[in-house]
Amino acid sequence: MIEAFKIWNEPNNLSHWDFKMDPEWKEFAAMSELAARAIRARRPDLPIVLGGMSPIDPAFLRRLHGYGLLEHMDAVAVHGFPLDWNHWKIDEWPAKVDEIRAVTHLPVWVTEVGVSTFGAEEVQVFGLKRTAELLKGKVDRIYWYSLFDLPQAWGATTRHKESEGSSYYRHFHMGLIRPDGSPKLALEHFDPALGICQWFHFEDPRLDLAVGWLKKLGVKRLRTGISWADWHRPNSLEWFDRQTEALKDFDTTITLCFTPPSRGKRECYTAPPIDPKEFAEFTAQVVERYAS
Repeated sequence: MIEAFKIWNEPNNLSHWDFKMDPEWKEFAAMSELAARAIRARRPDLPIVLGGMSPIDPAFLRRLHGYGLLEHMDAVAVHGFPLDWNHWKIDEWPAKVDEIRAVTHLPVWVTEVGVSTFGAEEVQVFGLKRTAELLKGKVDRIYWYSLFDLPQAWGATTRHKESEGSSYYRHFHMGLIRPDGSPKLALEHFDPALGICQWFHFEDPRLDLAVGWLKKLGVKRLRTGISWADWHRPNSLEWFDRQTEALKDFDTTITLCFTPPSRGKRECYTAPPIDPKEFAEFTAQVVERYAS
């Protein structure tokens, strides 16, 4: 069942929201408030989570608080990858959470945390164990990213470019399971008290395999997404109906994000929408169809 909705993903990261077009995040705040109101009007009991910050930035949260957006949220989310991309050490996780708690009374969720096996699988084993030690009991939700490696042929949704070397290629090695379906070393150390964050591509052939692995691992909580951009594709409802049905046995947090190129201020999924009410309308449709 759907247990929460998360509005956008990494809105303070240029690879997910074009803040050059919206330098003070005013349009993001207005759009998110409309979407939150749409959820609240239909399912007032469901938690609404502000999309995971990456980087973890109290100043960004204070800015959104100044716009009144946090009044419509039930939690704020952060993402962290200190062994791969962040400029801080893994042992700083509690301090990073406290930085956010210092500027909001809302619960903090860690909706993406992971370690790549780009350098060595043993690094992921260490990172998984240490992350659980540092964060369990410290935050309300933890979602390990991710179950599956990303096939290289699919490309990565990131600001990093192939010319940057490992910064780009690490994105393809975040899973506990390789693209060929074989498990990595860290899989046997996974604690099912953690949730899993697994993004599914449109008509993803891994969906049924993922459900099987999640149940085998004893996972109860899952985070995934419904893309507004994919909602505009032909046969989109058939796909999202199938995805939602397949995931019905998990307590699922659904992330709503990505602008359809035809509806953005430029033709890119990161662009602010021409009309923020359209994102709210999409949000209302998702809630009515899958969470009513």
